[in-house]
Amino acid sequence: MSVSLLLLLAVCIVAVAILYSCIGHGGASGYLAVLALFSLAPAVFKPTALVLNILVSAVATFHFARSGHFSWRLFWPFAVASIPFSYIGGGLSLPETVFNPLVGILLLASACRLFFKREREEKETLPPSVPAALVVGAVFGLLSGLTGVGGGIFLSPLMLLLRWARAREVSAVSALFILVNSIAGLLGHIGSLQAVPGYLPILAASALCGGFAGSFFGSRRLSAAGILKTLSAVLTIAGFKMLLV
Repeated sequence: MSVSLLLLLAVCIVAVAILYSCIGHGGASGYLAVLALFSLAPAVFKPTALVLNILVSAVATFHFARSGHFSWRLFWPFAVASIPFSYIGGGLSLPETVFNPLVGILLLASACRLFFKREREEKETLPPSVPAALVVGAVFGLLSGLTGVGGGIFLSPLMLLLRWARAREVSAVSALFILVNSIAGLLGHIGSLQAVPGYLPILAASALCGGFAGSFFGSRRLSAAGILKTLSAVLTIAGFKMLLV
């Protein structure tokens, strides 16, 4: 890859990291779209996206937790069930012609619903029961491993639509959920690390810079309404990515 093309790729990675991290996401679905846009080998997609996802979600976890938005009580049932299923999903593959359109439609439908969701609906929340959270965690953990994303792209809209938590609390929980599932998914797909490009450190540094900037802004400055609109935009990008691959 030429220097100019690599520089453009790094700029795109920074932009994705900023957009996703301000809502507590790692950006895997965005990285996958960017890597496809630059016509890189499909074999590098999943491991590269997961590595960048781990770095950015770790930074986002730090910023949102430090700002006092993290809830361990809300997080742990999702994580306990999702981690083993994410590991399993990391070693599996499904026909993309069936799987991708279904996930894409689901993400676009969630994006549309969140875009028109009013901020006042967040004032009263009702956390899920432990059994419900365990089931959701298992399903989204498996999806996380299968798709090569951290699972927050599925968990965040559900939590907001069902009013399980407020916007920044959702971002904080999603950030750590994405981190642990990305690690589990990568361990389940560990052999794929041999395919990562030699310039991964440059992409990693770019993702970290974007992640620091985005998560700092999202955890302190972005309003609840802004988080909803940003998440809607992220879901739209991810949805179209799943439909068009």
